[in-house]
Amino acid sequence: MDLQTRKLNAIGYLINLQDEKVFTKIEASIDSIRNQKDSGLKPFTKKQLIDRANQSNQDYLSGRFKSQEQLELESENW
Repeated sequence: MDLQTRKLNAIGYLINLQDEKVFTKIEASIDSIRNQKDSGLKPFTKKQLIDRANQSNQDYLSGRFKSQEQLELESENW
């Protein structure tokens, strides 16, 4: 299903929505998304994501990582 069809389905859902609480939650979600965009945060580019993944792989292969147990012990001191 393409984005345009999904948008139309969402609009149809909203038109028929009768629950004020659900609509309030939807509005809050939309406001939250708008506020995030206004905060200057930008999504990563495809190249940035690939570079980060490659760096993570190099870190792992070089032993620069912590195990789940190490993180749990460290978080006990927070």
